Order: sequence, then C-alpha cells, then structure tokens
Amino acid sequence: MMKCQWIEFENIEAARAEINKLINEDEDCRILKDCMLCFACDEYCPYHSHPFDLINELQERYQSQNISPTIAQNSVNMYAAKGEFKARPIDPIKPVLNKCAFPKVNAKQMTGPMFDELQSVGGLHYFCQLVYQHVAKPSIIKERVPTILDNFRKAGVLKDTEVICWHDECYGLYTSYCQRNNIEVPFKPVHIYEYVYNYLKDHESEIIKLNLKAAYQRNCSNRYVPETDKMLDDICELIGVERVARKFDRENGICCAAPFGMRGHPKLVRKTQNENVQDMIDHGAEVCIFNCPMCMDTLDRKVTGKGLKSYFISDLARLALGETLDY
Repeated sequence: MMKCQWIEFENIEAARAEINKLINEDEDCRILKDCMLCFACDEYCPYHSHPFDLINELQERYQSQNISPTIAQNSVNMYAAKGEFKARPIDPIKPVLNKCAFPKVNAKQMTGPMFDELQSVGGLHYFCQLVYQHVAKPSIIKERVPTILDNFRKAGVLKDTEVICWHDECYGLYTSYCQRNNIEVPFKPVHIYEYVYNYLKDHESEIIKLNLKAAYQRNCSNRYVPETDKMLDDICELIGVERVARKFDRENGICCAAPFGMRGHPKLVRKTQNENVQDMIDHGAEVCIFNCPMCMDTLDRKVTGKGLKSYFISDLARLALGETLDY
C-alpha cells in the first residue's frame, strides 16, 4: 500500500493497520473508500495474492465508492449483450482475432495484411466485462463470463485454438482473472503484442525503422499481465521506436482517469491527465502508444493537442512495414 499512487499513509504501520482492516472485512477500512480502482496493488503484491479482488468485492458489498446507483446501472446496461446469440462458426485450427466490444470502434486499426487473413469474433456477446471492476461491480463479471465462454464454445473453439486478444482486458480476464477464480477457459489466449511481434519477425526484412520516441499509456488491466511489458519492448526494438523512460511508465504507469469522473472526482481527472501528458512531453516523446480503446478515446485530444501523435502499437508496426494509414 505504500506504493499506492492515490492513498497516502503516514508510515508503514498506518498502511499495515488498514490492510488488517481489509483482511477482517471492516467496512470502515480507508482503502475501500479512497481506492481509485486502478488495479495497481495486484501488481505490487509480491505474493500474487490479488488484493484488488478483495478490495473490489468489499467495495461492492458496502457501496464504499459512493457511486450513483443510476450511473452504476447505466454502466451495467451499456455493455449487456443484446438479442439472441448466433454463433458465426470459426475454424478451430486457425487463429481467431477477438475484437471484443470494439469491432466497429477500431475497425480501421484491425485492417491491413497483419489482420486481413484472420477470422474474427466480436461484439457485446464476447465483451470481456473487466470494466466493471472500475465501478466496483465484480459480481457482474462473475455473472456474465460463463456465458461469454459458452459463446466461444458455440463458435467452435478448441483448447488449442489461438484467440488473439485485441486489448489487455480480454487477455487479463482469460489468463489471470479466470484462473484465480477457477473458471476454465476453452481456448488458448494470445496477447496482441505477441501476435504483432511474431508477425514482425516473419516480415523482418520488410521493416523500415521508424526512429521515433514514444510514451506508453499503460492501461489498468495490464497490471494483471505485467509480463507483456517486455513484449512491447521487443516490438519497439524491432521497429525502431525508443520507449522513453518517463515517470508514469512500467510499474509506475498511471490510469487514464476516464472512470474517475463518474465516481465523483472531476478535479482529479484533469490533474491526472495533465500530469500524465506533460510527463510524456518532458521526456521527449513524439508519439503515444495505446493498447486500450478507452485510454485512447480519453487521452487522444490531450495528446494530439500537445503535438504528439497517438497510435495503437499495431499501427506503428504497420507503418514500419510500409503501410499508409488513412486515419
């Protein structure tokens, strides 16, 4: 807790006292109220005990985040699957691109030779649901995930079918959240970074180094899969992108602050975002790398307003392979 970016403690004893309250499921625990739901303590914990799971469950039980019931319910309804699910059969021998809830939002980013030959699934019937940790509603995740996994089964996946996850929330759900909640995943999840890196290696002779300096906006759910950070470094090295060593990166990555406003912290939204973008500029970044559609949607104007360009890492990989992006 001494590493927490949002809660300040006088000393280690004060932090330990609050942890003991958490363990004893004390409603008066300060952590439950002051937590900003950024998942970071899951990565900080050296014992892999997933403290954020406990925090989130107690926040829901005691409504300690004081989220408006209307806002919470609107969020629950927003990403609920609509209508009857009709599976589009896939070939289980070939890899599948899981577009999650973003097949239309990120349609342009999922085109080009890197993606054109992939079969895909997407839409709210495949939505990974981890967003509900940001509004202290983990019960919705546990309620809906079995149905989502059944939808994959109905589409025809097998245990060895490679399902490429477009963003970290999907990969974090299937490789971390499901495992620690004893939920069987019926396919082999593949992180988008792994897929992009392997594609680049297969086409290494075609790469033209970009010679760019980039800041990485590390999204919250990447805390569940920190091993993917090295994959990003490997991609950057291949395509000639220097990942600048700024304050708010790696273990000290900071939330895009998108969920803060609806939880009653509008001033913190502006402060967090301004400090984050200024940190990119101060360390000489020319572009900002994203892997979360919400992070990009939230910060794109602030980033581009300061003269930086914003890209998904796959966009930069495509540029290095000679593609022209029309967006």
